[in-house]
Amino acid sequence: MDCPACGKDNPEDSRFCGSCGVSLIVSTASGIGVAASELPKVSFRQAVELGFKNYFKFSGRATRAEYWWWILFTVLAGIGLAVVDTLTATMGMFGDSGLLGFLFELATMVPTFALNVRRLHDINRTGWWLLLVLGFFPIAAIGGGILMVSFFLLDNLLVLTVLGFALVIGFGILGIIGVIVLIVWAIKKGDEGLNRYGPDPRLPTPMKA
Repeated sequence: MDCPACGKDNPEDSRFCGSCGVSLIVSTASGIGVAASELPKVSFRQAVELGFKNYFKFSGRATRAEYWWWILFTVLAGIGLAVVDTLTATMGMFGDSGLLGFLFELATMVPTFALNVRRLHDINRTGWWLLLVLGFFPIAAIGGGILMVSFFLLDNLLVLTVLGFALVIGFGILGIIGVIVLIVWAIKKGDEGLNRYGPDPRLPTPMKA
């Protein structure tokens, strides 16, 4: 019997994989043991619970269902809080956000970032891709600042103007391309079985010795 996690060939009567410890049987109505199958997909409620439970967890892996349900939760909650902020006249207190919306953004910033890292881990990619890609936008913003200084303080100094435009356009485009790549990766199904970031979250939890 092949292990669904690591692929090791085990004796037919094995209950657990001799290599990684993954359960090779699941309970059935007839009581007959069968090869372990994938766990049910994470529901919306479970995804929200996991998001807050794993608030500071940057290790391990996360499935597509867990990721996209969490994204839907943050979008819907953001819209709902925006309506409340508008009705309570607190909209715009923090830029484009109201009081409740801003507090919600602060509360979900870390778990959202951590979940993005775990989603990258699920396709066997390092979480450092997030910093590499998102780092383009601050550089583009610096370019915008240089343009402002050149236009309003230095009477459109040519060297600074060219430098500012180069940073804004160049790193802005790189940032947009990077975001598109991250979205494509977030849609991609995770690796089957073990990878260097841990066991497959779609399979039963490995038994520890």
